Amino acid sequence: MKKFIQYLMAIILVAFGLLTLFLSSSVIFDLFGIREKEGNYVLLVVWANFFSSLLYLFSAYGFIKTKKWTAKLLGISAIVLIIAFAGLFIHINSGGIYETKTIGAMIFRMSLSIAFTAIAYFTITRRLKNKNNQSC
Repeated sequence: MKKFIQYLMAIILVAFGLLTLFLSSSVIFDLFGIREKEGNYVLLVVWANFFSSLLYLFSAYGFIKTKKWTAKLLGISAIVLIIAFAGLFIHINSGGIYETKTIGAMIFRMSLSIAFTAIAYFTITRRLKNKNNQSC
């Protein structure tokens, strides 16, 4: 059952990571006219999403291969997003323009990253620790 969860998380992370990579890189590099469609985006948030998308893709590999570092990568992604969220509020409070949907999207992405981190910890890191303790 745990392998099923790991593969399911890997599939979700790949899908979410590729979508995020496509959208964030399209805004950063002005591909396909997406930058124009995004409206008042905050570049700090876009770069944080881009970085997180790469971490999601590496973490998907970690889920498949049951790597101990998977939870750490996802934790780093959550921290990056939390810092970007703080930066977004600094931007907003200093009078910067933004889309209100960005706040909801950031809350969703941070929650998802934290949930993925917890799942990786309980399905991989903790299990590997228990396995190592039993073999000693």
